[in-house]
Amino acid sequence: MSGNREGIEAMSGNVRDVVIIGAGVTGAALARLLSAYELDVALVEKEADVGFGVSKANSGIVHAGFHHDAAKTLKARLELRGNLMFERLQRELGFPFKRIGILMVAFSGEDMKTVRRLYEQGVRNGVPGLEICGHDRMRTLEPKLNPDVVGGLYAPSGGVVEPYRFVFSLVESAKLNGVELLTSFHVVAARREGPAWRLDAADGRSITARRVVNAAGLYADTVSALFNAEPFLIRPRKGEEYLLDRNSPACPGHVLFPVPSRESKGMLVIPTVEGTVMIGPTAEMIEDKEDITTSSGNLEKAFSSAAMMVSGISRRDIITSFAGLRPTCGGEDFLICRSTRAPGLIQAAGIQSPGLTAAPAVAEEIRDLLKADGQAFREKAGYIPHLTPFPSIRNLNFEELDALATRDAAFGNIVCRCEQISEAEVVDAVRKGHVTLDGVKFYTRAGMGRCQGGFCSFKVMRIIARETGIPMEEITKRGAGSRVVAGRLDGAEPDHV
Repeated sequence: MSGNREGIEAMSGNVRDVVIIGAGVTGAALARLLSAYELDVALVEKEADVGFGVSKANSGIVHAGFHHDAAKTLKARLELRGNLMFERLQRELGFPFKRIGILMVAFSGEDMKTVRRLYEQGVRNGVPGLEICGHDRMRTLEPKLNPDVVGGLYAPSGGVVEPYRFVFSLVESAKLNGVELLTSFHVVAARREGPAWRLDAADGRSITARRVVNAAGLYADTVSALFNAEPFLIRPRKGEEYLLDRNSPACPGHVLFPVPSRESKGMLVIPTVEGTVMIGPTAEMIEDKEDITTSSGNLEKAFSSAAMMVSGISRRDIITSFAGLRPTCGGEDFLICRSTRAPGLIQAAGIQSPGLTAAPAVAEEIRDLLKADGQAFREKAGYIPHLTPFPSIRNLNFEELDALATRDAAFGNIVCRCEQISEAEVVDAVRKGHVTLDGVKFYTRAGMGRCQGGFCSFKVMRIIARETGIPMEEITKRGAGSRVVAGRLDGAEPDHV
């Protein structure tokens, strides 16, 4: 397959050209990009499914590119490039994405000074369509804004994306084009074997490759240490977020930013691409990379900030809360480079906000580093850029749904009432390898609505059991250590839903 294949063998089998450690948005975007070339590529992930690390608790914003100076930071340059790539990716992969625009909301003359500074920075960066707005223009753009708004900044190139489906579709496309995915593959050792690296997993599996990309998110520092490569420290920045029901009257038509502080972009009001509303995130530097707790104190901070920007915010509309951890690294910029200590290792660390926006461009940056390291690239003649879309019944009218259910009755069996997800959609997710409750939830949205899985979880479990043969009592929420039930469920034969 590869024009650069030495043909050597290792104890773990054939030597791959590239192994990517970490199947978050960075690793997924890279895997998909590399799948367009005649390369033998594997993507390994320590969790039970892709996107289960940093990427699963993402705000889903496609940033416009005015917050950071592109002349000084790599992340700003990649953010700008990545932003421009989403329409093409959506056409090819079909994930939910809308370019709804961003409004930064100012309530004082001091706020407007910051707005003008960020406007000037955005213009220097090349952000298209930026506009400084007064009170009337802001209220025209967003009638739900607090009437006390003084003015603000309008960035029409900003948008929202469903981060889980973005990651899933990137990996699905990569697999379609030959990338091997290994989940529950927790890399615990790396050693040099001739011109290649052998990576050993905690469960005894191993894989060998001439080049390795460290895209391990919160644990990129640990992975780097396994290679005796550059020492750096990843510190998590915790952000708590609160999801409101899709019927909340507070849902704006744009992503609403407050004027930022030195520490944070502030707590946002985000209309998600699927119609719900997100409040947050908070920003708190912590030490524990497993701490995803939420607190009543931060809830109050988030809602107080949101209520300043938009009317109608109500705690009664909360359907769930969660926390995400962002991997900060030293000076707050991305760390993307060839290792100077470990031959064939590419570092992709500290990919925090705006990492989701930048991901397609980050992938190109890493590809170029692989080229600089000597990896040959030849375009794949049979590359398939498009995924075949699977019907979502919530997007169909009655006549379309009736015709679909006539052909396949599973489309007429509603598994998740809140989000209108059919049995056929759950079956499609399971057959594509998503065999945990969270995997199905992130792929289909079953369990993401008002009742948070109270109605559909058992139905989803029965479909997983029926399709895979996994006993009901062994089905997990998110992988090892998260079984949903204890003991044995008698009389729960998985023959129907």
